[in-house]
Amino acid sequence: MGKIAFLFAGQGAQYAGMGASLEKCSPAAQKVFATAESIRPGTKKQCFSGSDEELRETRNTQPCVFTVALAAAQALQENGVIPQACAGFSLGEVSALTFAGAFTLEEGMRLVCRRGERMQEASEKHPGAMAAVLKLSNEAVEKICLSFSEIWPVNYNCPGQLVVAGNPSQMPQFCQAVEAAGGKARPLAVGGGFHTPYMKEASEEFLRLLKSDAFSMQAPSIPVYSNTTASFYPEEENSGANREELLAGQMQNPVRWQEIMEKLFAEGFDCFIEVGPGKTLTGFGKRIFKEHPNVKLLHVEDEESLHKTLEALAEENN
Repeated sequence: MGKIAFLFAGQGAQYAGMGASLEKCSPAAQKVFATAESIRPGTKKQCFSGSDEELRETRNTQPCVFTVALAAAQALQENGVIPQACAGFSLGEVSALTFAGAFTLEEGMRLVCRRGERMQEASEKHPGAMAAVLKLSNEAVEKICLSFSEIWPVNYNCPGQLVVAGNPSQMPQFCQAVEAAGGKARPLAVGGGFHTPYMKEASEEFLRLLKSDAFSMQAPSIPVYSNTTASFYPEEENSGANREELLAGQMQNPVRWQEIMEKLFAEGFDCFIEVGPGKTLTGFGKRIFKEHPNVKLLHVEDEESLHKTLEALAEENN
C-alpha cells in the first residue's frame, strides 16, 4: 500500500444519529464531542437525535458534520492511522485544516459555527437552487451554463457528474436544456446557491473573521488540498497564495474535487479514507478510480465502519 489520505465529509451527508456509536467507543472521539459541546451546547443532541429538518439547516449542519468528521479522524489517529495528506469537500476543508493543525479544535468549531450562520443568512437573502448534472462532459455542462445569466458550475465531483447552482427561476429551463443535450439533471434538496456569487458577502465576512485577532491560521502540519486551486495550501504566507483568502474564497468558487483526487493519486496516494457521515466521497472515488482497481476506498462514520477500516488496513499491511 502507498500513502493514505483522509477525506473529510461535506454538507449534505448528515443524518440523525450520526456519531453516536463513535462517541461511545473512542476516547478521542469523546474529547471532540466534549469540546464541541462546550463551545456550542446542544451539538451532541442534534447529532445523535436531531430531526432531518433540523439537521438540514445550514447553521446546524455545518458544526454537526464538522464534529462527527473530526471525531472519526481522531478515532483513526488514536488507533495509529496517520494520513500523509488531507482534503475536505467544501465544509470538509475546514475540518481537514483543523485536523492538520491550521486551527485548534476550539477555533475550528467556532469557525464552522460562524460559517454556517453566514451561509444560512446568505441563502435567505439570495435564495438559490442546485442540481446534479449526469451523463454529460464538464465542457458540455459549462457551455449550457453560459446560456443562463445566473447558473454556474460549482462542484466538479467525478466523471459524468457536475453540480450547478444559481437562480431558482432559471433552474427548470436549465434542466430542460440538459435533457435536450442528452444528459440528466437531478434537483438537489438544498436551501442555497453554494459556491456561487450568491455567497460573496458571506465569503467576505468570513475572511474578515479569519484575519481578526480571534483566530490565527497556521501552516498545516499535514498537507491539505485547497478546493479552489486543487493544490496544497501554502506553507509560507509569502508564497503567492494567502491561506485565509483561499479558505474564505472557496465559499463562492467551485469545488474541484475530481482534480484533487487525481492529483493525490499522481502523488502516490492509493488509500483514501472518508471520515464523517455518509459515503458520498467514497462514491465519487469509485467513479474517479474506475480504471484503478487497486485503489483502496474506505470510510469511518461509526463504530462498525471504524473496526472494518482498521481490519482492512491491518490485512493490507500483513
